[in-house]
Amino acid sequence: MKAKQTLCSVSVLLLVLCCHVANAAPTYKIVHAFGSGQDGGGVWASVILDDAGNVYGTTSLGGQYDCGTVFELIKPGAQSQWTEDQLYSFTCGSDGDSPFGGVTFDAAGNLYGTTMYGGTYGFGNVFEVTPGGGHWTETSIYSLGTNPEDAGFPYAGVAIDSSGNLYGTTPRGSTVFELSSVQGGGWTEAVIDDFSRPHDGAEPYAGLIVDSAGNLYGTTEGGGLYTVGTVYQLHPTADGVWQERFYSFCKAGPPCLDGATPGLGALVSDGVSSVYGTTSEGGANRCGEGNCGTVYRLTRTPSGTVKETVLYNFQGNAMGFNPGGGVVRDEAGNLYGATLDGGSPGCQCGVVYELSPGMNDTWTYTVLHTFTGYDGAQPDANLTLDGKGHVFGTAALGGPYGGGVVFEITP
Repeated sequence: MKAKQTLCSVSVLLLVLCCHVANAAPTYKIVHAFGSGQDGGGVWASVILDDAGNVYGTTSLGGQYDCGTVFELIKPGAQSQWTEDQLYSFTCGSDGDSPFGGVTFDAAGNLYGTTMYGGTYGFGNVFEVTPGGGHWTETSIYSLGTNPEDAGFPYAGVAIDSSGNLYGTTPRGSTVFELSSVQGGGWTEAVIDDFSRPHDGAEPYAGLIVDSAGNLYGTTEGGGLYTVGTVYQLHPTADGVWQERFYSFCKAGPPCLDGATPGLGALVSDGVSSVYGTTSEGGANRCGEGNCGTVYRLTRTPSGTVKETVLYNFQGNAMGFNPGGGVVRDEAGNLYGATLDGGSPGCQCGVVYELSPGMNDTWTYTVLHTFTGYDGAQPDANLTLDGKGHVFGTAALGGPYGGGVVFEITP
């Protein structure tokens, strides 16, 4: 009898230990803190990962000329710490100034991005950073303002399609542009949408996503039927004209319970019929002078209409509010994002959160990390998943040196 009791006791202990491990809190780690020396600062954009797990991104400030940088964070091997390699330091001239958007890879491993200022005409540019010979070379492939029809000051980076065409947005002047490579070298630019149709949106700050059919999806900060922003789709046609569809928020009027101002965060698709995003305002809960924001899903129905579902209304205070970036989605359908505000009472520096789907389309909200300032503040971009459950992101400010951080959250 005593042996049975001992065996039961051991089984209970193992069960408790297993449950404790399964429910352990995520681990937050600063991958790199900016602001020490000339390594850059002001990390407003998302980061991307290569196949080896190295991290790439931009800083809007700092570098040798205090005009921003493109950086690589090399994943630890035998060494215990990540190391930074500054791939390029902008000079505030024709090469560009202040890259607020992130970078993206093409099939050959070249990086593409935008600067908000600089370029030949001072309206920003699109650049390429190419590896070779043990270093990286920056080339300005297009200066905004070259084409009288295009606008300037791109805030987000560029998206790339399967043919290598680049797509970007300019909030000033409200345009979507395409860059296509020319045989023999060079690039040609075309404005594919200028939001000149009635109520179709204005100020596209966020970047674009491209689906397998070549359709583009994005958000606008303002405009729309109710002047609080839109989600739009651009569909390429055989004659070269892009057809636009859009969805407007705040259909029932203020306080916009379905959300308002979705234009800061990029969308994410489920690859079937839905896209997910955030609104920085609106929703069911009040935070200070406005409502706290939402996480939403837009689904195209078989009849061709678009149905919006609010998945979460931000609550403010310790739970966070005012999401600056959008959400990313893992293979299990969980969503991850960050808020600019809320969290620690002494800082209100934002949080990182997870939304998990349940039965009957119910969603569970969990705060994964609360920023305190020293570990970062104001995460303003979409997060990045590495496919192994790790979450990478940026905080624009804070950190040990005040220049922002790149962080990793391990489940």
